[in-house]
Amino acid sequence: METLEAELERAKSLDVTDLADAIEDIGFECTRCGACCTSEADDPHTATAFPDEVRELQETTEYDFRDVARPMPFGLTEDGGETFEWALQTDDCGDCRFYEDGIGACSVHPDRPLICQTYPFSVALGGTSQPMGDPVDESGIVRAHECEGLGRDIDREHAEELAAALKERAVRELEEAIGVRDNYDPANPEPGEIVVHDSEGAKNPDGTAYEG
Repeated sequence: METLEAELERAKSLDVTDLADAIEDIGFECTRCGACCTSEADDPHTATAFPDEVRELQETTEYDFRDVARPMPFGLTEDGGETFEWALQTDDCGDCRFYEDGIGACSVHPDRPLICQTYPFSVALGGTSQPMGDPVDESGIVRAHECEGLGRDIDREHAEELAAALKERAVRELEEAIGVRDNYDPANPEPGEIVVHDSEGAKNPDGTAYEG
């Protein structure tokens, strides 16, 4: 198994042209169906966001940290616990709070996180995420995940934009993973407490530093 550092070097060396070729080969056009922004009973919405992406959305929306992001629920129990990522905040229906129902639009589309910019694609590198389940198609190192827009014609300009964002996301995910690993110190939270470990250290659910 490659180290995170080795995978990071692989991510940095990805050729955007090759990624764009793969995206063209698979094909994609967003249909604005909203499936990647909404939840199902057995598939909660858990789009990841880097700490700086949360802050950027705060500046864009003037929302509080908790209104933008929440602790990734995986690994948490009713008694709290520790987790290692931030997820975009959801509304009472479990959908992304930035999704505008009825028109299939994102209210922060120009500032949306990289995970949203690049869905339904990922790259097959260790330490990078595969959003919303296993891939349903692939071309080279690029993986495609369930989406009704797959298989549709995509123009070269859009494919290259997607490819550049996909490479950036792969690099950022590995840098984040290395930062989490290097800064991790078990918090041993009290019952009911939640601690999020990101690349900047241990934090409370409101994004402030966890003091223990």
